[in-house]
Amino acid sequence: MASQKSKSRLLWLDLEMTGLNPEVDLILEVASIITDFNFESIVGFESKVEQNRADVEKLLNQNPFYSVFSSNKQDFIDSNDEKLSLIEIELRLLSLLDEHCLNATIYLAGNSIYNDRKFISKYMPKLDQRLHYRMLDVSAFKILMQEKYSKEFSKANQHRAMSDVQESIDELKYYIDEFNIK
Repeated sequence: MASQKSKSRLLWLDLEMTGLNPEVDLILEVASIITDFNFESIVGFESKVEQNRADVEKLLNQNPFYSVFSSNKQDFIDSNDEKLSLIEIELRLLSLLDEHCLNATIYLAGNSIYNDRKFISKYMPKLDQRLHYRMLDVSAFKILMQEKYSKEFSKANQHRAMSDVQESIDELKYYIDEFNIK
């Protein structure tokens, strides 16, 4: 366990995208929570991403995943909420890191975070540069706990960025509790 004086921080992040290929697909929603290693929330951020509606609709219609989550699909297409450009989102995330993580090592954390990292690398390169090369992927714990110990964390599976971030934090807490790690 990291000491209380640790300067390391976790940037829990989730992206909702039109698909999994950063060369073709678009980011639709971004959410993050910065925590310490006790998983205490320091600050959060979320935003939908400004994208061309026709491009979003076309890509979502091609992705069979969104036939199961049709309400999410329609919300991403129709939403009238404030949407920010990826440049503005990146600037806001960098500002939060400057404010809350100055001189800290910042590890990207979440479920299957490697794929999100590919999108971050392509679309938010300045953010990518601020992050440590190591990542805390809750999916590695998930595989171990399911396959070796038959333990499974129950998720709501809303597939919205902020709820997915919070579920990733809760899931890692669950696994740590299962191991009785203090």
